[in-house]
Amino acid sequence: MTDTLQKSVVDTPSAPAPGLKRSIGVVGGTLLTLSCVTPASTLFVVVPDLFGSLGTATALTIAIGSLLCIAVAFCYSELGTLIPSAGGEYAMVSTMAGRLTGWLVFVLSLLVVMIVPPVIAMGTADYLAPLVHLDPSMTGAGVMLLATLAGLLDLRANAWITGIFLVLEVVAAGVVALLGFSHSHRGTGSLVSMQVAGAHGHTDTVTAMLVVSGLAIALFVTQGFSTAVYLSEELENPRRNVARTVLATLAISTVVILVPVAAITMGASDLDELTGGDISSMVTAWSNSAVGTFVSLCVALAIINAGIVMVIQNSRVLFASARDKAWPGPVNTVFSKLGRFGSPWVATLAVGVPGAVLCFVNLDTLYGVTGVSVTGMYLLVAVAALLARRGSHKHTPAWRMPLWPAVPVLLIAVLAYILTQQETTYLLWTGGITAAATLYWALYLRPRRETHWLVSIPEDAQA
Repeated sequence: MTDTLQKSVVDTPSAPAPGLKRSIGVVGGTLLTLSCVTPASTLFVVVPDLFGSLGTATALTIAIGSLLCIAVAFCYSELGTLIPSAGGEYAMVSTMAGRLTGWLVFVLSLLVVMIVPPVIAMGTADYLAPLVHLDPSMTGAGVMLLATLAGLLDLRANAWITGIFLVLEVVAAGVVALLGFSHSHRGTGSLVSMQVAGAHGHTDTVTAMLVVSGLAIALFVTQGFSTAVYLSEELENPRRNVARTVLATLAISTVVILVPVAAITMGASDLDELTGGDISSMVTAWSNSAVGTFVSLCVALAIINAGIVMVIQNSRVLFASARDKAWPGPVNTVFSKLGRFGSPWVATLAVGVPGAVLCFVNLDTLYGVTGVSVTGMYLLVAVAALLARRGSHKHTPAWRMPLWPAVPVLLIAVLAYILTQQETTYLLWTGGITAAATLYWALYLRPRRETHWLVSIPEDAQA
């Protein structure tokens, strides 16, 4: 089936699919991808929630999640070099596992890329507090609109902008790590002690099942390394540079996030302070208000940086879906328009403005749905990687993962188990959205399978 689909995509005598300009190399792609991981904003916005539920087991949970992400990165690297498309996951999975599976991956990825930017953006107000007190929702909406304007610029310019911001956030993470280790109140054994502050001053034990449940968020902590796949149409020599960018980004981001988490765990004065997750207050206590203010401002810039990169990523996904005719004709035409700088400007506005609106939505369910969506998306990517060496794909020049097929098989089993440990509410929300997407496929896309949802690969990539 996949061979037939591939043939229909390549051989159909129609107008060539519009392509994006190849303008960045490994360095630029790595800067953009690292910025999407947003180590500092993840450290200061997402990790505190993990401290609240996992306590001293937070570093261990993130470490396990990072090990799982190595297997995920192998799958992305192989598939991304086989199918270098701005469609990212859905283009890879559609080609390998069929169009319905690819459509479901697209819906899951769209959930992730639409929810994560406003979640991160709303943290800006907390870290601007040393200078000015702002409403979190209004500030987050402003950050999303600013990121949308930046996303309309040339991608090369954005690589330099995000690169400068990235240096600042890595410096902030380094300061936190240095201060935490230099003010350590407990030894390295605390990183596996599995304790969290309970009610009335009691200490609770973190169970293995709670760690497994937290892995969905831990996977989200380093999730941005997949951005390299979305940028594969704009990376020079994608057959080589996609894999390099994916693997390098995962390695760097894991160090930038995990080392400060270990330092905070060891440097917190007690379990109550650690479980509270107020990292800014810890930094101020370890140093002084000036250093605390500096770190907070670096984090605020990191969040703005994250918004810019995520809007860039999201717009490429929507652009590719329109080019592949996922929507009614007029919608496809509008979303596939390229602007003066070669960026998909309508698609950029279409993801940035709703992101600003989402800043006024309650975050608890959004976090849960994101964790389930990321886990489900990785599972389907692993399935596609398991099928990546069939037929003509077996001999296509591409980066090949070691230990295939053991890596994707093991990954599928672990991710499926992680899904079974998530809260029923989050599973129902994500399942309901997936069911609605399946209905759209059955009623609209499948009857038009000769003209719609034709996953395309840019002509230069096919060559």
